Amino acid sequence: MSTLWKQYLDELPDAAFGEEVEYRNSKGEPWSSRVEDILTHVLMHSAYHRGQIALEMRAAGAQPAYTDFIHAVRQGFLE
Repeated sequence: MSTLWKQYLDELPDAAFGEEVEYRNSKGEPWSSRVEDILTHVLMHSAYHRGQIALEMRAAGAQPAYTDFIHAVRQGFLE
């Protein structure tokens, strides 16, 4: 996790995770979601797309990048 994001989350009061955020999706539809749910969605959605990319690369005969988070941390690729 980047230092900036870590600092932001460390300083965010626990109550802020339950706050509602109003926004519009890519179709222009209005929505409201809790900060906690938005952060969870971002993490899960990114994993979904990494899986899609790996599947497409394998189908094309290529070897996808190794994207294991714990491995990257252990190897010092991430702080």
